[in-house]
Amino acid sequence: MERKASEMGMNRTGISVHPVHGKKAIEGAEKAAPSSPGDASAIAKERQSFAREASGLGTVPPPNLKGMAKAAMDLLKGGRSTVLMDKLGQRAGFERTGVRIYEAALSKLDVFGTWEGGPSREQLEKIRLDELSHFALVKRTIEKLGGDPTAVTPAANLQANLSEGVPKMLVDPRVNLLQSLEGLLTAELVDNASWELLIELARELGHTEIAEDFQRALDVEQEHLALVRAWIAAGTKLEARVGEEAAGAPA
Repeated sequence: MERKASEMGMNRTGISVHPVHGKKAIEGAEKAAPSSPGDASAIAKERQSFAREASGLGTVPPPNLKGMAKAAMDLLKGGRSTVLMDKLGQRAGFERTGVRIYEAALSKLDVFGTWEGGPSREQLEKIRLDELSHFALVKRTIEKLGGDPTAVTPAANLQANLSEGVPKMLVDPRVNLLQSLEGLLTAELVDNASWELLIELARELGHTEIAEDFQRALDVEQEHLALVRAWIAAGTKLEARVGEEAAGAPA
């Protein structure tokens, strides 16, 4: 299916295509009085007031008996295992979402096809399975530490709000595969940084085996990031060409 990401067409969103009405709009804006007196300090005070009154994004649930024992040991070592559990909850939610966004990317591939240097079905499917495997790894780790992998921790709640735009974009029927990769790139950048932090936390708390498992996951995520970057670069450069050189450009 042919649908270029950067196609020229009747785009009327800019003011330059409406010189008469555009001039009137500017004049009207200059003449109009502010809707309220003062400056942005009033709304800033309101935000501060809400922030002081809010109860936060939730709490980390207490662990089971085994987890309580591990938490006590961490405290004796000068660490707080609740922070690790919070971040594990965040990772679980993100990896689960990762499976879904690669499923959406596969649907885009089926409709729009790929390009020279672009993703293959096998590559996208492998990454989807990697994300599923990483979710299972985090789930096992939470259970190993005595936590509940179904709980939404504060960090998981935060991540859900931060990343809701990526899945929304990927299921937008107007977005083609090359454009979808922009969302995958955003997700992979966050994924890599988050695994790095988890590894550091696990090591700080003395969970060497967990840190090693997470390092292997990070190695795989770094491969994902390199692939997505390469796919975007290949597709964008190919789309910018003209004539015969543009054959096989992203649809």
